[in-house]
Amino acid sequence: MTPSPWQIIVVLIIVLLLFGGKKIPELMKGLGSGVKNFKKAIKDDEEDSEINSTPEKILAQKEQKNTPEQTKKQEDKTI
Repeated sequence: MTPSPWQIIVVLIIVLLLFGGKKIPELMKGLGSGVKNFKKAIKDDEEDSEINSTPEKILAQKEQKNTPEQTKKQEDKTI
């Protein structure tokens, strides 16, 4: 069951009366920074899981990123 538009308006008016017009932007700023930190933590966790993957997978990912010219230069340096 979804709330009707009148119910949403009443809730918003109550929130405005409880917190005041000046406090609401601060609350939204805090909520936004919390969401930003949460997304950053998820991204960092995904990067950590990639780092902990097998060496074969890491080498395959690096080879995909390298262009053929870069690979040839690296081979020339090792020879």
